[in-house]
Amino acid sequence: MSQLNIPTVAELIAKNEQPDILFWVGCSGSFDDRAKKITKAIVKILNYCNVKFAVLGAEESCTGDPAKRAGNEFSFMMQAIQNIELLKGYNIKKIVTGCPHCFNTLKNEYPDLGADFEVIHHTQLINQLIKEGKLLLKDGGTFKGKKITFHDPCYLGRANGIYEIPRDVLKKLDAELHEMKRSKAKGLCCGAGGAQMFKEAEKGNKEVNVERTEDALEVKPDVIATGCPFCNTMMTDGVKYFEKEKEIKVQDIAELIANAADL
Repeated sequence: MSQLNIPTVAELIAKNEQPDILFWVGCSGSFDDRAKKITKAIVKILNYCNVKFAVLGAEESCTGDPAKRAGNEFSFMMQAIQNIELLKGYNIKKIVTGCPHCFNTLKNEYPDLGADFEVIHHTQLINQLIKEGKLLLKDGGTFKGKKITFHDPCYLGRANGIYEIPRDVLKKLDAELHEMKRSKAKGLCCGAGGAQMFKEAEKGNKEVNVERTEDALEVKPDVIATGCPFCNTMMTDGVKYFEKEKEIKVQDIAELIANAADL
């Protein structure tokens, strides 16, 4: 990512500057090779729209979401308090995340420990930038005539009631948006939530991500759009399970928009 402009908060503070938005990259967006592409897409959008942002870099730690979902409340609180002190020390006011898990934890659980930050998901920011005319999508483009279906991340949808904004963004593409039979409030989890991403699946008849991918395949899409790096992994694995990876792409909304804007 050397060609991209990604300042750290410490670098800005050293120049007596303050970021308007902190981009919370998250564990997946930092370390998973596939999710790094989503991180790059978000950064490209932020740079293109001249958003004054920064990342914590090496100072960023896990929000504690996996520990909390796995039942280790003490570990979660230790991680959360450390993060809150760091963010307050930098006088951070607004945070954008590329991950609904980070979004939900920072927005809904950190305030109980003294946090007071405005937290938004990257689809909300992208929608805002498009509405403000700062993010212009090319006419036509590679999505003309394509069929897209959106998989609702649990921590964006059911946990926070954000259903329409990701769809509003996707409708800006020159493509057809088709809903799965289980969508929005009745959507099915990809199988990675509740810290399940980090453990072996329990015994059953079928993997959750395989069943969810079946929902998507019924729509016969060209693209399965996601808004979560964990969902992206699980749906990609599901598409591979059915040997459909040459026909169906799994991409984050940020990647689709960055592509459409030719960034």
